[in-house]
Amino acid sequence: AFFGDAPRTGGAREPPASAANAAGASMSALSELSPDGMATFATGGLEASAGAAAADGLRVQAPSRGAVDGRGGLDDMSRAPGSLTHVDGTGRASMVDVSLKRETLRSATASARVLLGREAFEAVAANTLAKGDVLATARLAGIGGAKQTSALIPLCHQLSLSGVGVELRLCEEDAAVDIEATARTRGPTGVEMEALTAASVAALTVYDMVKAITKAAVITDVRLESKSGGKSADYRRQHQ
Repeated sequence: AFFGDAPRTGGAREPPASAANAAGASMSALSELSPDGMATFATGGLEASAGAAAADGLRVQAPSRGAVDGRGGLDDMSRAPGSLTHVDGTGRASMVDVSLKRETLRSATASARVLLGREAFEAVAANTLAKGDVLATARLAGIGGAKQTSALIPLCHQLSLSGVGVELRLCEEDAAVDIEATARTRGPTGVEMEALTAASVAALTVYDMVKAITKAAVITDVRLESKSGGKSADYRRQHQ
């Protein structure tokens, strides 16, 4: 907050009386804690204090709708059919509450491709890179990446993975590495993001291993191939 433009005349300058009253009104607008432990606000008090503060030259940022109602996202689960699940009724990003969803077997497979170029491809195929075995290293990196999905993607749930498999194959015709990653769990939400993260991290590791030979390698075609389990229908990509 900024109080006027008058020069200092000694010690700390006291804010105008009306500004102090506005601050007091803001504090008095706080209600008791609601049953879920979240502080709620009386909107009339906030509006009055904001108006008074503005009259004294204070810079006031109006509270957002989420700040006014004080809710953290879990209580507002009403959404129109076909709407984004990670956006709540007020338009805020929100972690989906899956506590009431039924646990089922779930599986997802994702793929990625790394276009190496001929020189790097030959080095990977012959296993002559200074860093070591590219395919084995990328495979382990993909498995580890799947287990870190919730730490990397902010609204993903922490899942207990039953298994993660990552396979890498050389495609001599295109001088490329093809990657396929599968994740499985028994739980209340799907593992599509775990499979996609595994494929992505494996692809990034391939790039890291060959960048001493070429900086022009391209990671492409990161995509979901299939998913099963859960309330939504099973999915399988249709290849042309």
